[in-house]
This record gives sequence, structure tokens and C-alpha cells, in this order.
Amino acid sequence: MNYVLKTLLALMVTTTMVAQNNTSYWQQKVDYEMEIDMDVETYQYDGKQKLVYTNNSPETLDRVFYHLYFNAFQPGSEMDVRSKTIADPDGRVGDRISKLSPSEIGYIKPSKLTQDGKKLEYEVVGTVLEVTLNKPIQPGESSTFKMEWEAQVPVQIRRSGRNNEEGVALSMTQWYPKMAEYDFQGWHADPYIGREFHSVWGDFDVKLTIDADYTVGGTGYLQNPEEVGHGYGPKGLKNMKPKNGKYTWHFKAPNVHDFTWAADDEYIHDTYEGPNGVTLHFLYKNNPEIIENWKNLQPKTAELMKFFNEHIGEYPYKQYSVIQGGDGGMEYGMCTLITGERKFGSLVGVTAHELAHSWFQFLLATNEAKHEWMDEGFTSYISARAMNEVMDENSPNPFSGSYRGYNYLATSGQEQPLSTHADRYATNRNYGISAYSKGAVFMAQLGYVIGEENLQKTLNRYFDEWAFKHPTPNDFIRVAEKVSGFELDWYLTDFTQTTNTIDYGIKGIETAGNTTTITLERIGLMPMPIDLYVTYEDGSEEIFHMPLQMARAEKANPYPNMKWTVLPDWAWAYPTYDFEISNGKTVKTMMIDATNRMADINPENNSWGMDSE
Repeated sequence: MNYVLKTLLALMVTTTMVAQNNTSYWQQKVDYEMEIDMDVETYQYDGKQKLVYTNNSPETLDRVFYHLYFNAFQPGSEMDVRSKTIADPDGRVGDRISKLSPSEIGYIKPSKLTQDGKKLEYEVVGTVLEVTLNKPIQPGESSTFKMEWEAQVPVQIRRSGRNNEEGVALSMTQWYPKMAEYDFQGWHADPYIGREFHSVWGDFDVKLTIDADYTVGGTGYLQNPEEVGHGYGPKGLKNMKPKNGKYTWHFKAPNVHDFTWAADDEYIHDTYEGPNGVTLHFLYKNNPEIIENWKNLQPKTAELMKFFNEHIGEYPYKQYSVIQGGDGGMEYGMCTLITGERKFGSLVGVTAHELAHSWFQFLLATNEAKHEWMDEGFTSYISARAMNEVMDENSPNPFSGSYRGYNYLATSGQEQPLSTHADRYATNRNYGISAYSKGAVFMAQLGYVIGEENLQKTLNRYFDEWAFKHPTPNDFIRVAEKVSGFELDWYLTDFTQTTNTIDYGIKGIETAGNTTTITLERIGLMPMPIDLYVTYEDGSEEIFHMPLQMARAEKANPYPNMKWTVLPDWAWAYPTYDFEISNGKTVKTMMIDATNRMADINPENNSWGMDSE
């Protein structure tokens, strides 16, 4: 090899190493000022937006992208076509978009866009606005964009819209031209096909002018309660005389990555004191059939917030709103929109799940399109724990439903890795089970691997280190490693980036004199440490723990009142593992993972001697 070629190769290797290790964290910043004038008769509104965009990245940006989510609700959109061609369409969508008339569709139509006072060229491409900058934004610099637009609120199809099935007038989510996120992986200008969102952190200042009969709730702190009334401000405060039949509601929301609101002329608005001085707002229809449930929901919501504060981290804002609207349940900044005509248990359950999203996805703002299992799965995990306590369910395994769902998918032959983009799952069922069930199992099973105490410490430290940022799966697992002392790359890789399954079994048992030899086998490809629960004929019990060699650590005894015997490590490549019990006792039964926290796809081979009981 000649000198020049060697030098070029050396430079290439050096450059690659620098790029791969350039992991210093940074994130972009946006500051929005918006003025909105809503016509509640036509469901159309005019908007003005001032957006100061700060480029904290090390790269120069020569273009930007905005999301225009309402454009999805038009015949022929990607959301419409995907819903009509996927094998199991969401029943809320079906072919409804294709049947919308011009007065029922949604749209956002920019009419003017400037950068630092100069007109910009742009193109609307479905739900994305592609913008070429006149002046590139250098690292560390800010640029001011001003936009004017007109929009129409679609008939309620999915999350956003007007006049939902429960009669709520306006569910305004993803309703404004929204700057796409740019991070270490580049631009995330995903078209809106049906899943969820990824947005830029910043401050919002929003003035919303709407018919005076409407009560508004949503993101942020209301700045003028004395003007609008409607249950805001001091008790008994009445609305001031409206101007031209409208009020202007002025909200400010510091350090959020979304702004949502809902409005209706029949809302009841209650407030309830939550933990740590947080005011909980409840906005729901004046429907006699649901009022009692909504009143009873209020103390439960405070209990749920207290649980999440203790088990994740303290909610940092001073208000949170639970609002009847939308098409099921969906989380937003400082609020959620849920359907409200539910039985009480369901009402609490959906509130628990959506409130938990204030931590997992909102404060710990993962990219939901790429890591949907961190968003939905972590939320499903912690809300199941919360419901188990707050609703006195007393389940020994509150995640059993998630394990059943995952087992179904893992043995169906249709599973896709959790690293699949949310829009690219073959079916809605695959997406739902993967994101919610397998994502929850990831967390619950991690407690089996590293111990429940370490898992709890991991959650608290993860919040402390990554709140108000955009953590990735690697960021989470690195926190777990630092807390527990375990090496966990194998766990993250196999469970989220492959469809490898866990299957361990009891292969054989032989007794000779006072010695019993046990043979276990690994059948599935995914490695795990093993807890083998043994009961003896004399009624005593013992747990034999086989650490996984590649984890380079072992958990503490999860049951201090039981004998805990740690055996030599089990290296993954060895398909079988033998050990001896030489205490002279007769083995009565054995079971691998009696807690059912390990997601073994074939529990039939996990026990021995159980049929005799």
C-alpha cells in the first residue's frame, strides 16, 4: 500500500471516529408569538405567528420545515390513503377522510412568510411546508420568521377537529404551523400519516380571540382571567363585557414543545388543588349523565399526580387540565384531551395514562415516531403501577395484560422490531401491541433483570438527567447501567432492535443419594439471567439465581425472607446449564421466574412438579 493511500485511509478512520463520538448534547429552541381569530360559525380562523428560531446545533441550516398537520384531513392525503390500504384500519378513521366535503376538510394555508423581514420561497407538500432560507442560520444564531395563514378546522376524525361524537365544539391539537425538529439525526419533517409527534422546546405566547360564550382550556397560564372569567381567576369572578361578541384569551407557556387548546360553549369548568401547589382544571360538557364521574375524577387525578411525582420526578408546571374532547385520549403540553362519556374506572384509567405522558414524552420528550415504545410503553408501565395503587386493585402483577399482548405478538410470526418507525408497522395491531405492550414489558422486565429498587432509582435519575430534553433509548439504558452497575447493551439490542424471543426451560432433573442435578436449557435467542424457585418436601423454599455473564453484575435478593443462592454465571453461548443441590432435601417443585416478570414465550416448560399440587 503506497503512502498516499495509507494517509487517506488514516484520515477517513479519524474522521469517522470523531463523527461517531461527537455526542455532546444540544437542542434547538423556538419562541412563538401567535394571534388567532376564530369564527365558530364557519370553523375557520386567521393566524399570525412570530417565531424566533435559535440554532444551537453545530451545523449551518439553509432550509427549514414546518408541519401543517390539518392538511392530513383532506381526501387523497397520505393519512386517507394509508387508512384505506392498511389491513386493519383504525375504526375512527376508516374511509371518513375520503368523504369529507370542502367545508368539512382541514387545511392550513400560509399566505405570507418572511425571514428577518425578507420574503421566503416555500412549497406546501402535503402536511409539510418546505422552506428555502434567504440567509442560512449559522450555529449559535437566531432568526425571526413571521407567517400569516388561514385555516379550517376539520370535522373530528383523529385527535383534532370540530364537533366530536360527544358534542365538543373544538379540539385544537396540532393546529398551527409548527417548526419541525432538527437534532443530531437531522430534520424530522415526517408527514402526518396517523401516529404521533416530535417537537422543539420553547416558549409560547398565544392570544386567541373567540366567541364570548366559549370556555377555553389547554396549555399554558391564562394571563387575563379577570377579562374572560369562565371559572378562571378568583372565585365568583364574572366575565367582562365582550368586545364585538368575543373575548381574547391570552396564554403563556414557558419551556414546552406544544400548545393545545379546546373550547366549547357548554363546558363546566372546575378547579381542584393538586400536589405542590399545582392547580388542576377540569373542563367537561354539562351533561347530567357524566357530571358525577367528572367530580369524582378530580381527587383521583391529584392522587395520580402525587404518585408520578414520587416515582418519576416532580411535575414542574403549576397547572394541568383534563379536558373532554378529542377521540379517545391524547397527551399535550400541560393538558390532555379525553372522551368523557365513560364508566368511572375507564375515566380514571384514561386520565392516569394521559397524565403519565406528561412525564414520558412531554418532559422526557422522546421522538415518538422513532421510539414510540418509550413514549407509550413507559407510560403504560407507570400508569399500571399508579392505577394498582390509587384504585386499590392489589394485583401482584399489574403488567400481566401487557405480557399477554406481547406473547401473542411474539408468537404470531408477524412481529417487527421496536426500532420500526411508527408509521411503518404492517398493521395497526402490530403497532399497538409493540408500542404499548412490549414497551411496558421492556420496563417491567428490566426490574426483573436489575432489581426493582434499581429500576426505581433509574426512573428518578432518568428524570433528573433528561427532563426538558430529547432522550434516546441509549440515554435511558446508560442511566440504568450507571444506577445498577449492570452492562445492559444486550438487553436494549435484543429486546428493541430484533425480534429475538426469550425461552428457557427445565430440561431434566436427576437424583442420586443426597444430590439432585438440575439441567436448564436456553431455547430462545435472547439471553436473560435466571431465577429458579425451588420448594422442598419439608416445606422450605430457595431461589437459585444464575447471573447472565454478559451483564457483568448480579441483582440483590428480591425476597429477603427467602434463601437466595447465587450460582456461577451462565454464558449465553452455552445452550444448557447444570447445577447440583446437595443439601439432602428432596425437591418437590421448581419454577423459572415465579413472578412472571420475564417475558418467556413458552411458560409450559418453565415448571416441574407443579401438576402434583
